[in-house]
Formats: sequence, structure tokens, C-alpha cells
Amino acid sequence: MADVRADGTDDTIDLAQLFQSLRAGWRVIAAVTVLMISLGLIYAYGLATPIYTAQSMVVLDTRKNQVVDLQGVMSGITGDSAELNTEVEVLKSRGLAEKVVEEMNLTADPEFNAALRTPSLLARLKGLFGAQIQTETSKAKVVDALLDHLSVRNVTSSYVFEIAVQSEDPQKAAMIADAIAKRYILNQIEVKFDATEQATAWLTNRVAELKSDLEVAEEKVKSFNSATTLVSPEMLTSLEVQLKDIRERIEQGKAQEAAAQARVAQLRAADTPEAKLAAAQDVVLTRQEPGSGEFDTRFAQVLARAELDAARASDQRAALERSLETMSRQIATQGDDMIQLQQLAREAEASRTLYEYFLGRLKETSAQQGIQQADSRVLSMAVIPSVPTAPRKSLIVAMCVALGFLVGVGLVIAREALSSGFRTARQLEEETGVVVMGQIPVIPGADRSEILSYLASKTSSAAVEAVRNLRTSVLLSNVDHPPQVIVSTSSVPGEGKTTNSLALAMNLVGIGKSVLLIEGDIRRNTLGQYFMSQAQTGKGLVSVLSGEAELEEAILRPAELGISVIMGERSAINAADVFMSDAWHEFITKMRSLYDYIIIDTPPVLVVPDARIIAQEADAVVFSVKWNATSHGQVREALQMFETVQLKVAGLVLSQIDGAQMKRYGYGGTYGGYGAYSTYGSKYYNG
Repeated sequence: MADVRADGTDDTIDLAQLFQSLRAGWRVIAAVTVLMISLGLIYAYGLATPIYTAQSMVVLDTRKNQVVDLQGVMSGITGDSAELNTEVEVLKSRGLAEKVVEEMNLTADPEFNAALRTPSLLARLKGLFGAQIQTETSKAKVVDALLDHLSVRNVTSSYVFEIAVQSEDPQKAAMIADAIAKRYILNQIEVKFDATEQATAWLTNRVAELKSDLEVAEEKVKSFNSATTLVSPEMLTSLEVQLKDIRERIEQGKAQEAAAQARVAQLRAADTPEAKLAAAQDVVLTRQEPGSGEFDTRFAQVLARAELDAARASDQRAALERSLETMSRQIATQGDDMIQLQQLAREAEASRTLYEYFLGRLKETSAQQGIQQADSRVLSMAVIPSVPTAPRKSLIVAMCVALGFLVGVGLVIAREALSSGFRTARQLEEETGVVVMGQIPVIPGADRSEILSYLASKTSSAAVEAVRNLRTSVLLSNVDHPPQVIVSTSSVPGEGKTTNSLALAMNLVGIGKSVLLIEGDIRRNTLGQYFMSQAQTGKGLVSVLSGEAELEEAILRPAELGISVIMGERSAINAADVFMSDAWHEFITKMRSLYDYIIIDTPPVLVVPDARIIAQEADAVVFSVKWNATSHGQVREALQMFETVQLKVAGLVLSQIDGAQMKRYGYGGTYGGYGAYSTYGSKYYNG
């Protein structure tokens, strides 16, 4: 589906047209590709320094036969993916590289120390202009250079690490690879030894601290026992049982006290002998005569005894409550002491356990010193390479081929994108909405006189036949009123409008018509360049219009062409004023009666306004567009200028078509009439 941009143009990518454009630009693509291949060959076989790669192999040993089981202090590597990646980074670390640089004295090697190399031509040129040439390279830069020459990878699905080192010297590459592998193994042992020493020192200090803490805790337990009278947990339990018994006896005493007080209250409330007998429940009182002195005396004794029992019960209850309070305080105090003692004992036990644990770890760590083993071992030492690994000449050439092809394609596509000209009549018609009346090829000739000679002599050529097609299209553009006065113009100079005007005039003569060719561009005598060998009168169009010369004085009649020509003529009068005069109008009116056809070659529309003024007297305007050159914007602007003066262009001419290029672009035999000429012309036309 096509996309339409805001300016109304089709934004669809035509793959077939793209292919044809690439086909047309195959020379550019081939040239760029050959150039890139040449550069690649020069680099690969002449400029590039051979680089050798040596490889040593290290295997991660995850199964160790330990002399003692000391997993807690320095355990071995388990070999999971995270640890494998970590070991790869260790092998590529700056710390390891620095040790190798020191061991092998790579700071004195020009390959790694840039300051020791012979200054390049560019550096010497910079030195001439005052730039200081570097004479010293820091150790960090040498390490960076080594890391640039180093690559480490973990062999897939294994515990094997491949250490690859590149160097200009194969023996040096092998030595560095072996040095890195050995330093890596030694580094593991050093790390474990350092860790063991640090652990031993830390554990020694920690054990001393824990021993002191244990002694302090035990001293606290001892001091507390000596300063506090404690009972055993069993005695404390017995006291709690007694406390419970006292609580029960208090409850019983409260009940007895309440009963005694109730009896006293009942006795005191009795106010009749019968009530007293009922309340006293005394056998002796029942034998006495109610109301007698003995009865009252006995009742008083019963009341006194009841009051005594009530007081005794109250005293017993109070005594039990005091015992309960005393025993509760005793139990609480001894319980707190027992808890504090237990806390101190637990702290002492914890200190003892921690002390014994760290003491054991200290003994294990001390025993481990001197028996550390590396987690890796060298699987194979590096072999001195005999064949360089770089430059990869075949790869360089292949990349140059691909790069050259892509660059060539890019240049062709860029050229196509930047090209704003028209290549087919269809493109021109779709862009302007104006019919294309003719397609004129490039007419052979080194100069304009040779072009004129070609048109006169090669009457059966494809170019002349294309002009005949133009003639037919122009004459049939208005069947009811065939155009008599025809204006030929273009957007800008150099589009072939003058040649087209001359060729059209000669073709009209060929059908027995009288034709007058007028040079409307009086500022430039372009038409005169075709007739430089002809005798000139010195008189031209301006002289005729001003009355300074008769018509016959200004007309040139080349015998071999059969046309009448009026040349342009420079004048002090502005050209636009000349063509807007009544004299011009009367001149054209007169020429209509003298000639069958009048063709006026005018200046470009975008340069001067003459063409639009001259076209006011014309019956048809033929607009030439140079093939694959005139831009879309120029054509649109020129046609729009005709519309502003209410003039319609009768048709367009796609001129100066290059047949060979048109075929390369894939247009021959596909688009327009000239495509047929370029494809089949040799069968029908001569010349």
C-alpha cells in the first residue's frame, strides 16, 4: 500500500525500480568494491603485523583431599556458574596482570610500552610543530596493554579456563600465557595463606577476650553465692506448699470468725427468755427458771464465751495473714535470687561454650598453616604457535568485499535519492499533470553546427523519428484549430529547447509547409550558433519591429533546411517591453498570413518573463524538460508561472534522453515512445 506525503508525492518504495537503479550503477558498485578489496589486500599482506596467539589451560579442581577437615576457615570452590564467572574475572584482573608485568619486566618491552617504540611518521610530524613526543609510559598503561592482549574464557560445560595471549612474538605469547596461569595458581595459595594468617590472629585475640569474659562470668556466680543465703529449689517448692496451706487455713479462719461473730450478734439480739434459750442452745440454761437471776447469769456466761470465741477466731485469722505475708516475701526474695543465680550461671555457661568453640577453631586454623592447596591446577602449558592468528586475510578480504558492495550500493542509492530529474514520460506526466508530446534523444554532434547537419542528413534516424512524433502530437493537440504559432520554452537554460525548436521546424518543412523560426531570446543569440557559417545581414527581430529593416533583410533562409529564420538581436530596449508592444502583435499577425507555421524559441521561464509575454500571441506552448537533469521543483515552478497569467502549456518534451543510461535504468522498452526506439530502433531506422 502506498504512503502519500504531505506534498502529495508517492512515498512507496518500488523494489523493481530500486533494483534497476542498482543495476544502472553497477560500475560504481564494482569500482568501490575493487577499491576496498585492494585496500584490504594491501593491509593484510603488506601493512598488518602478524599476531600470534598462545593458549594455556587451567582446570578448576573442586574435589580436594584435605589433610584435615577445615571447611570453616578456607573452604574450596564449589564450581557453580557464579564462581566460574568470578574466576574468569580474577584471571583478567589488573592485580594479576600487574604481577605478571613485574615478573616478566614488560615495561621494558616495546610491544607493551609505547614509549619505547620508534616514533611514527605522524608523531614526528607533530614534533616538528612543537608537539611533545611521549617518552615515558606509566606502569598502568603497560598493564592496560597486557590486558588488551589477554582473553580468558570458560570452556562450555566444564571447569576449564582457556588463557589466550596475543603477541607479535610467538614465544613471548606462550611465555606470558604460562606466566598468567602459574601466577593465578600461586595467587590462590597466597590468598588462602593470608586468609589463614588473618584468621589465626583474629581467633587468638578472640579466644583471649572470651577467656576473660568466662572468668568474669564465673566470678559473678561465685560472688553471688557467697553474698546471698539461698535455699534449694526443692525447699522453695516446700515453702510454696506451706504458703498454699496457710491460704487455706486463712479461708477456714475467716469462716469460723464469721460464724462466731454471727452467734454473738444472735445472742445480743435475743431480748426475751424464749429468744435467749433459742439463741444460747445451752443445756444448763434450759434448767434455769426464765427471768430468774440464775437464768440471766447463765445467759451472760454463754454470751461471754461466745464473744471470747469470736475474738480468738479473729486473732487466729490475723496471725495466719501475717504468716502468709511473711512467707510470701520470703518466697519472692528467694525466687528473685534464684532467677538471678540461674541467669549468671547461663551467662557463664554461654561464655564457656563460646570460648571452647573458638579455642577449637584456633587449634584447627593453627594446624592448617602451611598445608594450603590451590583450587585450580594447570591442565596444559602453552604451545608456541607456528601460524599467526591475525590478520585473518581471508576474513579481511571478505569483509572488504561486503563493505565495498555496501558502500557502492549506498553511493548509488544516495545518488538516486539526490537525483531530482525525470527519467520517464510517465514520471513527468504524473508530477505535472501535463501530457508529454515527445521524447527526444541526445542528438549526436560535437557542436551545434554538427547537430544541425545530423538533423538534415539523418532523416531516417531514431532521433529524427522522435521529432516526427513530437510534430504529430503538436499538430493533433487541437484538431479543430491546429496550432499555427508555437512557442518553445523551458525552465532553465541548457534543456535543448532551441534544438527541439529547430528540429520541429525542419520536420514541418518536410511535410511541405512553410515555416518561420523566430529567436525570441534577443538577449542571447543562441540560435545564431547553429548558422555561424551562414551569411549574416546584421539585422534581426528588433530591427524589423522598430522599422529599421525590412522583413526580407532580416530573414535567413538556409538552402539545405528549407526554413526561414529570424535571429535575435541585442537592443537597448528591455526585451519584455519589445514583446509587449503593438509592433510585436502586428508582426505576428502578419506572419500568420505569410507562413503556415511560426515557431518561436523563447528564453527560459525561470530566468526572464519573456516566454510568458510571447506566449500571449501563441496557439500552443511546448515546454522542454531535460532528461534526468531538470528538477521537479523547477518544472513545477515554471508551469505555475504560466498558470498565473492564465496560459496553459499544450505539452511537454522530455529532451536529451541518453539511451544507454535509460537502458541501464531499466526504462528501455517499458516506458514511453523513446523506450521503444532504444530497444527496437535498429530494426526500423537507419543512422
